[in-house]
Amino acid sequence: MFGRPSALGQRIRMLRSHLAQENPLLLQVVKSFRVLDNVAYRLGMLDDSTSFTTRVPWWPMISVMGTFSSGKSTFINFYLGGKLQQTGSQAVDDKFTVICYSNDEEQRVLPGLALDADPRFPFYQMSRDLEAVTAGEGSRVDSYLQLKTCHSAHLRGKIVIDSPGFDADEQRTATLKITDHIVDLSDLVLVFFDARHPEPGAMQDTLEHLVAHTVRRPDANKFLYILNQIDNAAREDNPEEVFGAWQRALAQKGLTAGRFYSIYDLEAAIPIDDPVLRERFEARRAADMDAILARIDQVEVERAYRIIGLLEQTARAIEETLVPTLREARRRWKRRVLWLDTVVFGIIGAGLVGASIWAGYWQGLKFSAPWATWLVQHPVLLWLCIAALAVTAGYLHFRLRRVAANGVAAAMRSLDYDGDIRDWLERAFEQNTRAWQPLFGIEPTGWSAATRKRLAQVLAEADSYVQTLNSRFTDPSGHSRPRRARRGNDREQPAADKSTSGAAVAKPEKPPAELTRELQAVTPPADFVRDDAGTGDRERDSLAIGERR
Repeated sequence: MFGRPSALGQRIRMLRSHLAQENPLLLQVVKSFRVLDNVAYRLGMLDDSTSFTTRVPWWPMISVMGTFSSGKSTFINFYLGGKLQQTGSQAVDDKFTVICYSNDEEQRVLPGLALDADPRFPFYQMSRDLEAVTAGEGSRVDSYLQLKTCHSAHLRGKIVIDSPGFDADEQRTATLKITDHIVDLSDLVLVFFDARHPEPGAMQDTLEHLVAHTVRRPDANKFLYILNQIDNAAREDNPEEVFGAWQRALAQKGLTAGRFYSIYDLEAAIPIDDPVLRERFEARRAADMDAILARIDQVEVERAYRIIGLLEQTARAIEETLVPTLREARRRWKRRVLWLDTVVFGIIGAGLVGASIWAGYWQGLKFSAPWATWLVQHPVLLWLCIAALAVTAGYLHFRLRRVAANGVAAAMRSLDYDGDIRDWLERAFEQNTRAWQPLFGIEPTGWSAATRKRLAQVLAEADSYVQTLNSRFTDPSGHSRPRRARRGNDREQPAADKSTSGAAVAKPEKPPAELTRELQAVTPPADFVRDDAGTGDRERDSLAIGERR
């Protein structure tokens, strides 16, 4: 544990360096995640080359999903203030596109390998996950992913992901795997529907995967459901019925509450001859577009709360889910081992007794085999035979331990836990059933009073971080002196680009000014991804954070 290579430590130091300038509070959150790392290492949840800090998307991510031809690319072009994504009435792009800022004004399209091999991006080593889902798909990562660069100021400090449309009755497993990965990492998910086809049948796949599967998520509030191209409803006798049909379709999938939005692109809109109707549509579009853009601008603040929430959720998952499940798994494993030992050794013992009776080695209740007397006369050979029997019995016992462990592990895989917790359980249970682990231990390996104290410390720190964030934005007493809005709210209004937007609604403003000083030629999240590349030295990391404090 103390001689691990420094790749992980280097990545964490880069993360700390970035956060020290961008958000010092999150710098302290990294320290708390490292405490969780130590707990996870002791429990066997994580191997020495991984860290919870590398599984957290530290850079704000906005995902755009929905049905094909629902206006996703048009909205992205409007938001960026330039034509980056191709648009059309049919599916024009079948890849997941990661869009990030570049100092170079020339737009570039890079292959999926640029994302798969770079730990700074959210799709690091995605080829490995694709291969695990579908054999052979890992080598075709370029068919699923691409990276685009753009010089739009709105991308500074953010990553935008455009997904291909849901246009088939059944999406490929690999595509759904990437979709789930994006949804898990994103701070904001914009789900687009086409107002020209609002009936449930035309958007069944999107409703099932992006509505029914998400309404019960703890982070369900990060989903915005948008009915795009609503201007087409102006041709209907009752335009409100189109919006109502869409809302009913969402309600059928369990989404009965929340805010829904309806927008359209002013330049591509159909003419609305009735001035009263046109004014009503434009007013609704303007209000909803303002709300969507404001939510995008809010991502930076929500990102901090989300990361702190993830810290607390991870600590509670260890204490309230993983450890009790692991404890029960150990009990089941012990019972199975004892049962197998009793049955197998009982059968062997009964067989030996029966064979000795058949051979006539018993005189009443006295065992008198000729070779037994000879062994007693040669003590060296006697001890060698005893040692051989002990080794054979020990080997058989540990084989039975492994058989019992495999049976319990198979049952654990069917538990209704998300992927991370299931992986942690499997890894920790494997550590608890290794040959050198005691059979009669009650608590999981690594779980002790000191471990519980560390988790309690992390939970207390998480509450403290939330209170610190609240103090930045709230003042219930009203006694604080008025202060100038923090620099993150100081915005510059870029010139409107009429070629894409129609310019009826104010464009989104620049992100926090303090972020712009850190941006390089391409500015994705710097070495903070969810995957487990690289290793590091925990002790050196602790010294590093001590120096910064």
